[in-house]
Amino acid sequence: LSDRFFPYAAIQTDAVLSLDEHTSLSTSEVDFAFVVWRSFPERIVGFLTWSHFWDAEQRRWGYTSKWTNELSIVLTAAAFYHRYYHSLFTEYLPAGLRDLVDSLAACEDILMNVLVAAVTKLPPIKVTQRKQHKETVPQQVKGTAGTTGSRHFYQQQDCLNQLANWFGYLPLVSSQLRLDPVLFKDQVSVLRKKYPRLEKP
Repeated sequence: LSDRFFPYAAIQTDAVLSLDEHTSLSTSEVDFAFVVWRSFPERIVGFLTWSHFWDAEQRRWGYTSKWTNELSIVLTAAAFYHRYYHSLFTEYLPAGLRDLVDSLAACEDILMNVLVAAVTKLPPIKVTQRKQHKETVPQQVKGTAGTTGSRHFYQQQDCLNQLANWFGYLPLVSSQLRLDPVLFKDQVSVLRKKYPRLEKP
């Protein structure tokens, strides 16, 4: 799994568009995400997000994939980021962390977000997807797991806490920023010109 973040010589562009086999994006969605990434090239910019939290009862970190205002992880199933992070991931991180990624489900997503947050001290950026992506992981809140995918969920929780132990803290940064392509390739602004009186007080 960690090989997806190897600094392959074939990657010539600064921007990397990471997609998995279950992701379906329109060209306008990819274009908009790329425009956003060019404004924030040090961050991960993507469509699918999770949010981490501290579970005081369990005394451990948890995450949720439910739709909330908070986000701190952008899944690399559909995301742009700088190719520099491939070099950091492969050459800077200890081999033990890459072994951890290969042993736990979806841990590579979490580790990449932790790495970028540790370097930048900034949160990722969510862009809105017009067509809803069907998540393969069940939505979870505060440590409760559904019947399907519960093994992956617990592995991801375990990954989050093991990474916090490795780093000595959890570098993830929460945000409420979401960018929507409201007028992106849209005729609304042109149509409004037919009614110039609307602009007058």
